[in-house]
Amino acid sequence: MDLTTITYIIVGLTFALYIGIAVAARAGSTSEFYVAGKGVNPVLNGMATAADWMSAASFISLAGLIAFNGYDASAYLMGWTGGYVLLALLLAPYLRKFGKFTVPEFIGDRFYSRTARIIAVICLIVASITYVIGQMKGVGVAFSRFLDVGYDTGLLVGMLIVFFYAVLGGMKGITYTQIAQYVVLIFAYTVPAVFISLQITDNPLPQLGLGSSVADGTPLLAKLDQVLVEIGFAEYTLQQGTSLNMIALTLSLMIGTAGLPHVIVRFFTVPKVKDARSSAGWALVFIAILYTTAPAVGAMSFFNLINTIQPGETGQPESNLVYEERPEWFKKWETTGLLQFEDKNGDGRIQYYNDKNTDFAETAKEYGWNGNELVKVDRDIMVLANPEIANLPNWVVALVVAGGLAAALSTAAGLLLAISSAVSHDLMKGVFAPNISEKTELMAARISMAVAIAVAGYLGLNPPGFAAQVVALAFGLAAASIFPALMMGIFNKRMNSQGAIVGMVIGLLSTLTYIFVFKGWFFIPGTNNLANTPDNWLFGIQPEAFGAVGALLNFGSAWIVSKFTTAPPAHIQALVEDIRVPRGSGSATGH
Repeated sequence: MDLTTITYIIVGLTFALYIGIAVAARAGSTSEFYVAGKGVNPVLNGMATAADWMSAASFISLAGLIAFNGYDASAYLMGWTGGYVLLALLLAPYLRKFGKFTVPEFIGDRFYSRTARIIAVICLIVASITYVIGQMKGVGVAFSRFLDVGYDTGLLVGMLIVFFYAVLGGMKGITYTQIAQYVVLIFAYTVPAVFISLQITDNPLPQLGLGSSVADGTPLLAKLDQVLVEIGFAEYTLQQGTSLNMIALTLSLMIGTAGLPHVIVRFFTVPKVKDARSSAGWALVFIAILYTTAPAVGAMSFFNLINTIQPGETGQPESNLVYEERPEWFKKWETTGLLQFEDKNGDGRIQYYNDKNTDFAETAKEYGWNGNELVKVDRDIMVLANPEIANLPNWVVALVVAGGLAAALSTAAGLLLAISSAVSHDLMKGVFAPNISEKTELMAARISMAVAIAVAGYLGLNPPGFAAQVVALAFGLAAASIFPALMMGIFNKRMNSQGAIVGMVIGLLSTLTYIFVFKGWFFIPGTNNLANTPDNWLFGIQPEAFGAVGALLNFGSAWIVSKFTTAPPAHIQALVEDIRVPRGSGSATGH
């Protein structure tokens, strides 16, 4: 059976499963729409949380990021997994004990302020929209390959499918759909990884294969270092960025993880407080399966890509792949526009090398090369293309496509739900129209979700980077705005509404300004537009890492303002103690 037919069958069966679950578990009340009726088993919730968390950035983009960035990409692994430890220990159980539907609702009640709630909604929407743009990029990549169409068409098809099952099912439908999606995506990620690890290193466990040797007896990472140096790139295992930037990026991703509203709201869906901590633990276990596999997938996919384009001995002009003889996977990805070739010297062969390396320029000139001819290799194609590059069976290739779609759609649905609940529950019900009926509120939630899909899809047509990069920006925004407010709201009785409001505004605006300036989206009069290069960054901190600085500004400004303004009312301070202190101990219970 040919690849196209198998792909349609496997993807079609998985989609039928998702839509069937969404219809069977559709929400009939606001409680079911927002928090699935607070009745989800913690193990199942951990699995749904893992699917919600392991987005297109994790499934599609993380390995591509590792493939092209090598050592420096380890910040993403450490930050995104370490954040769950913070979430499990510092936030999840306390927010569940508070017992509300949304993060802005907690902030509004804890800081006794409608203004604080509105600002929290703005922070949530900015971070979530940025995050969902990354998911839409993944949706577009996966659908364009699945349907053999351009990226734009693939994105539009994905938008329609997300609209159908996310708007219909709410949190109840999304939860059980995400459980199914987790099973699909983790199977789709690990099966080809095992095949390729066996193929390259004879070791069936990718985690161990990364440290094993290739056919000539050279360790895989050493071989990859050698191959890259021969074509002018830096060693794969060499740190290229500054240590300060890596620390800032890791911290930004870590506290951004703990501040993401679509993840936090998952812990409102379990029956009891202890189930929230248990859910976080199970989620970390389920996430670790993919995250310990991703470094091997990244290294092996890049190794396969280079060996396909540069067969035989690298660095020799006669060894380059003849363009007309390029493999089928190359042709299919060219169709999507995510892989592009330009024959710069007219020899009909594909040259792939680092033409920015001045030390390698003379060598390239001797070969008659006039520049890197792979003018576009989108990092987000690496995981989806890897099975085809490795000539794996068609059913494995089809399975990976289904997994990529599952990952992108599951997180997109969770983010869209967070946005819709912020608009309908926090703004309409909580601030502007407190007397609306439950039916009207539910309709408003669905309409706002549809609008969010349209906005994210439009922005996804021209994303500001590859999926993991866009997602990192979202984490920075959450880290700078939401995480400090939650932490101070739980652990600082003296933190008042004025401090929280000032902190969120300063954290959000400082991070947004830094991102817009150094991404080239905002022009400062009287200056040349600042290029997104380490020479221009503040202390060498890249835009994706600035959330850590924004969080420090949030904490500092909030503390200063609260110190010189009126303390919170006594009942608010008692509320904070009641959230944090177990029943039966301390002044929270009067015993």
